[in-house]
Amino acid sequence: MSPRERRSGQDRRAEAQLGADVPLEGFELVSPSGAAVVRPERLDARSRAKAMAPSLFTLTNMLCGFSSLRASQDGNFDLAAVLIGVAVLFDIFDGAVARAVRAITPFGLQFDSLADLISFGIAPAFLLYSWSLHDLGTPGWLLACFWLACAAYRLGRFNVTIDPLSDKRYFIGLPSPGAAGVVLASVFAYDGDFAGWHRFGPVALTVVPAVLMASSFRFTSFRWLASPRRDRIWVTVVAVVALVLGLVFVPVGTGLVVAYTYVALAPLGWLTAPLRRRWFGPDAVAPPRHHIPSVFFLVDERGNRRH
Repeated sequence: MSPRERRSGQDRRAEAQLGADVPLEGFELVSPSGAAVVRPERLDARSRAKAMAPSLFTLTNMLCGFSSLRASQDGNFDLAAVLIGVAVLFDIFDGAVARAVRAITPFGLQFDSLADLISFGIAPAFLLYSWSLHDLGTPGWLLACFWLACAAYRLGRFNVTIDPLSDKRYFIGLPSPGAAGVVLASVFAYDGDFAGWHRFGPVALTVVPAVLMASSFRFTSFRWLASPRRDRIWVTVVAVVALVLGLVFVPVGTGLVVAYTYVALAPLGWLTAPLRRRWFGPDAVAPPRHHIPSVFFLVDERGNRRH
């Protein structure tokens, strides 16, 4: 009997037991992808260095996010926002480097999400609270907690639904760096107080990106810009030059346009999908999502798997 047939038989028995309303003492979560994991000690020194190179960028991303906490605590909100922005850049670099050296590892994927939770979950939430939400007292702190909870949910969902067959052009839910970008752009743009109706601005700034992180809206990944084909490198060059010039000469306006436009893309895309499908064909809209379900095996009170 092949391993695939053996797994199918186990799945059918597990489903039968679940359908029979059997009391469960625990679960064992098993990856359904069947990916083989190679131990680092089986690699030569050069291969190990290549495998760990992207993680250096991830580590820098995490340290920038952690340093942003201190800047927020000291009241240096511009520096805190800059550090989150630098963390966004290193988050982009680690993925690009991993793809360039073909060193996408299970450790790197998990490490990246842990770093993102600090840089784009904890750091923006604390910046929002220190910058504006603290005026609301306990409700302001709960709003910051809501941001963190949505960011953690977004990253956790990503970790357990990593699908090598999925369409890499899209993210499910607003990526946490994109949500953090909205915060840092807003911090630079607004330098007034939050008295009166102005206090509702930070509330919306917290709630809207947080909800979009936990949503099922699909946001374009722009991976075709980060890893372009040879005949489209010029598009990436033009986009990078335009972004750099904008940040140099009109930094606040450029940051606001980039951050808020990206957040608005998915809801607008969802609303206009029927028209785009009719006018430009099925390739103009995101394809149906491909799900890889998590697999649960029943285990007894001793932790042994049931068969």
